[in-house]
Amino acid sequence: MTVSRALAQLSAEGLVVTRPGAGAFRARPRTPAAPDGDTSWQEVALSADGAADLVPRTVDASGVTVCLAAPPPGVLEFNGGYLHPSLQPERAMAAALARAGRRPGAWERPPLEGLPELREWFARGIGGGVTAAEVLVAAGGQTALATALRALAPPGAPVLVESPTYPGMLALARAAGLRPVPVPVDPDGVRPELLADAFRASGARVFVCQPLFQNPTGAVLAPDRRAEVLRIARAAGAFVIEDDFVRRLVHTDAGPLPRPLAADDADGVVVHVGSLTKATSPSFRVGALAARGPVLERLRAIQVVDTFFVSRPLQEAALELVGSPAWPRHLRALSAELTARRTAMTTGLRLRLPELALPHVPSGGYHLWLRLPDGTDEAALTAAALRAGVALTPGRPYFSAEPPAPHVRLSFAAVSGTADISEGLRRLRTACDEVL
Repeated sequence: MTVSRALAQLSAEGLVVTRPGAGAFRARPRTPAAPDGDTSWQEVALSADGAADLVPRTVDASGVTVCLAAPPPGVLEFNGGYLHPSLQPERAMAAALARAGRRPGAWERPPLEGLPELREWFARGIGGGVTAAEVLVAAGGQTALATALRALAPPGAPVLVESPTYPGMLALARAAGLRPVPVPVDPDGVRPELLADAFRASGARVFVCQPLFQNPTGAVLAPDRRAEVLRIARAAGAFVIEDDFVRRLVHTDAGPLPRPLAADDADGVVVHVGSLTKATSPSFRVGALAARGPVLERLRAIQVVDTFFVSRPLQEAALELVGSPAWPRHLRALSAELTARRTAMTTGLRLRLPELALPHVPSGGYHLWLRLPDGTDEAALTAAALRAGVALTPGRPYFSAEPPAPHVRLSFAAVSGTADISEGLRRLRTACDEVL
């Protein structure tokens, strides 16, 4: 097996040529690489490209890469956006992928909208009469969000966003030449009266929200606000992009979950985004878009132009996974483990770091949102924490405008267990003693 893998690697690097039935042979010498060119002209081209736009397009991935980049060896990952490998259903995914590869037609071109059975599965998860015909399979939630933003708002337009909100969505909006307009969030979700004011003041036709376990606050949109948000958007002639990203990361003490906003929307106001990625693996990039009315065709057209379709073997593997007995077992085990980790982190924070305020303890998701003492330098604390051996996510990238106070987000899902959470908080105490 070792020799086979070594030959495969050498073949991939172009150093060896394998001939079935004959053996492996050294490849011909490579052609000398061409000298490096001068790409400095692109700085002018890319900047001038948006000069005539109302809002120049900028691509800033810094708020995203902080959650995607692996920390240095020995550094505990309190900034991760995905499950630790010990929480991922690796055996179930491997078995599903193996079975998927043997399905008839697994390697053929899939329907552009996605496999009918998978679209039906996502539609059932949304409920409210949403049908498979109103669902498009997407290559993960980030791709689905990008498609929705491009479909619903032209370059230069304002788009209403929760404040604070997911930095990856802010980056997508700015890359599309959109102007994010913040609407404050409290422990019960977005504030409807401020949402109505923002629609009137900006003329926006899109509002992006996370009604369930909002990132980063963990807030759940209160029952009395759900209908109000839909009514306000409908009166403004606007769409609501619902990013339902962690519905499957519910904690054991959450109680019954509210339905997606899309399930209560008969007028096509909501464009729903769902994903399997957060509950499985960062590499299991299968998600869905759901919408009613003419906007569905626009979403479909943009997705086809951008990506053609989602890999059929991956769609088949998703069907195998969610249809197996291992799937509900995984979700139950994940719920219990996330609850234990959240409890360990909240308890440790109260004991070790009482000066870091925790205004809301979420009943789902994988992170906590902490308010730092007034005047705290987020960058200095993040740097001190990294020196102490723990990686944090500063609060500034979560705000589309000036933040009202310094914050930090701590993830409890990306480390190996509660022992690492305790050790990470001890290291964070060291950093706080240096900076605060």
